[in-house]
Amino acid sequence: MPTSPVTAPHSASNGAPPAIMLELVDEHGTTIGTAEKLSAHQPPGRLHRAFSVFLFDERGRLLIQRRALGKYHSPGVWSNTCCGHPYPGEAPFAAAARRTHEELGVSPSLLAEAGTVRYNHPDPDSGLVEQEYNHLFVGMVQGAPDPDPEEVGETVFVTPAELAERHAAAPFSAWFMTVLDAARPAIRELTGPAGGW
Repeated sequence: MPTSPVTAPHSASNGAPPAIMLELVDEHGTTIGTAEKLSAHQPPGRLHRAFSVFLFDERGRLLIQRRALGKYHSPGVWSNTCCGHPYPGEAPFAAAARRTHEELGVSPSLLAEAGTVRYNHPDPDSGLVEQEYNHLFVGMVQGAPDPDPEEVGETVFVTPAELAERHAAAPFSAWFMTVLDAARPAIRELTGPAGGW
């Protein structure tokens, strides 16, 4: 991760990577402070700002990713196109576009806000808790993804039927269905009623 004004003051003197800071929010999404990423996810979790991206190809198929096995949170499970946390003070829209490019090597087009959703999802495998105020985005992707292997293990484009089949057969992130359901109105507007979303 590149050093930014947000992370630079938290760099360890022993050469360890800088701490990643998240923006803490209240129930209305108003910023109330910051916390280090891992500590914000320790039970019971601290409510923080996040984003989730859903990108579609010209055929209306959703791009999903399987999280890399080396990730400390929810490794090896399938999830939406991209998700993450803005740096404190970073606009969620900018963070969503930045992180999609960093993880998948693609720049979304027609990226649009799709509302927000607040949830509390414990992850039974890691023991971590997702207490998030999540900003949703939908858009299109052109060209083939070129994922960062440290972040993404695999990608695939799926139709609604293929997603349902895969969801029944393979593990998905604890938050996936919550963010997908919250984004469905905007997804249907983007893909059209014939898309089946």
